[in-house]
Amino acid sequence: MSDSWHGRMLKPLNIRLVTVTLFMLAAMTYAMSAFVAVPRLYLELLFGAITFTLGGLMLVFLHRQQRAVADLRSRDELLTRQSTLLGNTFEAMGEGVSVFDRGGRLVTWNSRFVELLDLPIPASPQMTLYDLLLACARRGDFGEVDDPEDCARRRCERFYKELPKTGEWTSPKGRTLLIRRNAMPDGSVVSLYSDITQRKAVEQQMAQARIQAELANRAKSDFLANMSHELRTPLNAIIGFSEAISSEMLGPVTDRRQLEYIKDIHSSGLLLLSIINDVLDMSKIEAGKLELAADAVSLQPVIAEAVRMVSERARGRNIEVVSSLPAERIAILADERAIKQIMLNLLSNAVKFSHESGRVNVRASFDPAGNLVLEVEDYGIGMAADEMERALQPFGQAKPATTRTHGGTGLGLPIAKGLAEAHGGMLTLDSTPGHGTKVRILLPQQLRLTAGLQELIRDYNSDQPVGGRLVA
Repeated sequence: MSDSWHGRMLKPLNIRLVTVTLFMLAAMTYAMSAFVAVPRLYLELLFGAITFTLGGLMLVFLHRQQRAVADLRSRDELLTRQSTLLGNTFEAMGEGVSVFDRGGRLVTWNSRFVELLDLPIPASPQMTLYDLLLACARRGDFGEVDDPEDCARRRCERFYKELPKTGEWTSPKGRTLLIRRNAMPDGSVVSLYSDITQRKAVEQQMAQARIQAELANRAKSDFLANMSHELRTPLNAIIGFSEAISSEMLGPVTDRRQLEYIKDIHSSGLLLLSIINDVLDMSKIEAGKLELAADAVSLQPVIAEAVRMVSERARGRNIEVVSSLPAERIAILADERAIKQIMLNLLSNAVKFSHESGRVNVRASFDPAGNLVLEVEDYGIGMAADEMERALQPFGQAKPATTRTHGGTGLGLPIAKGLAEAHGGMLTLDSTPGHGTKVRILLPQQLRLTAGLQELIRDYNSDQPVGGRLVA
């Protein structure tokens, strides 16, 4: 229907066109009746047609005007609703909002803006930026100023130049505001004011808490270091005297049971000394006071010594410790005592947490960058991801039950990690519950050497047989 000629004619535009055409034809015909004799009946018909078409046109235009008025009223209501919504949104915002036009007049604001700035003059469309800044300068918001008018004028100039801008301002009452200012396309400037007083207070409290924690940690480390030194003096005497008695240097001990007790005292003293040394090492690492020597250390003898020290414990549980080291002799620039401590801690843990009749592998190799890689792998109880994180914390245990079943202070891995990092290296863990743990130590050997260390390496290499290797 809409595609047919009469369907198109029924559209409002076509109806108006047809009406206007008929009106024009009727008017022209009626006008011609003055020159041509026309029967009276026809004239009356033409007059009726003209009247009818004219009335129809008036009705059409009246309807169109009513529709236009209705559209305007609808748009006005929509604008009113949007304006009300925008105003309510401004008022409900937790931030203060102000808009100054390019001439410095206050165009839009909300009550939060008035509250946060504690305006010294009433906010109104007649307020200008200069008036506001002048009142604030006179109140002392910008400190002591000799000429408030000059201060307000200079701040007005900067207000429109330094855009966008973000800064903090503390009111005379102690409220801290975060002020963000941006330019608008028409030259106006919109400003947002956020109250960050509580956030700044929390940040200050956190900073103070961090300082106190650092001081407490330093005091703890100093206390442990001092106590360790104080305890080792009498403990060395206990170890020395018990060793002398157990070896019967001062004469035979007739009671075998007393001799066993003395040996227990000696072994317990050695264990306690080891724990004290671990605590002392950990306190030095945490305090950043660990001093390392830079010597040419032959790696194979150090690993062999560490393996020998744990071999008796490994044999007692029928655990095999297998070393896979390069055939050529390797020497590294490091602290020999620290490297031996790292290997001893890792091997002790590997043997401790291995299953009966298990196996521990010790490997040494070089990565593509030429850095030394040491690995100690066991096939024991293993750890989950959260347990590995706890195991690397000082005095931490992967599982609370391990303290009762396996003993230990939880310092082995943290000390090894600290010593490796003190050499510029790193310690990583790869573990699976029930399948064992692999500890990997990477020691970077690409060091910037002083002339003295370079001379030391040249002397070392000149004394080594063919096939020896000093990594630096």
